[in-house]
Amino acid sequence: MSKIWGKIRGLFTNRSFAGTDKSGNQYFARTELIDGIMKEKRWVVFKGEHEPTSVPVEWICWLNGQRKRAPTPEEMADMEARRERVRHNVALLKKEEEERRAKAGSNNKRTSTDGKIEDTPAATSGTRGLKEKTTDQEGQEHESTEPSGSGSSFRPGTWQPPT
Repeated sequence: MSKIWGKIRGLFTNRSFAGTDKSGNQYFARTELIDGIMKEKRWVVFKGEHEPTSVPVEWICWLNGQRKRAPTPEEMADMEARRERVRHNVALLKKEEEERRAKAGSNNKRTSTDGKIEDTPAATSGTRGLKEKTTDQEGQEHESTEPSGSGSSFRPGTWQPPT
């Protein structure tokens, strides 16, 4: 019974505050003797509902012992600013990609007389068919039955093994 009482008392008296994150979660650590070895225990006290996904990566690394020191508020602000820059750059890249696809799509498609959109040869240039010609050392050409081509010409289930 005294071990249990000691553990409960140790939870409240022997802990040191490590910091808080922007969600208001509080992080603590304490050093205790386990099997003759001094080990540091680290834990989080959630603000409000217990939501493990609200813990930032830097604090997860500290909780798991991958970091020796708890992250500082300045470090957390720098990392948040970096994440925001990355989000902004990704949005710009997606926008540029959509514009490029729209431009390429309008240049390489034509409408047939029945109203269907067809690819022009310019749209499929640079892609290879399913059979590729290879040349051996004697200069003889052989057709390969292995699938080849770029992502735009890939069609699942079209390749059949040679018979």
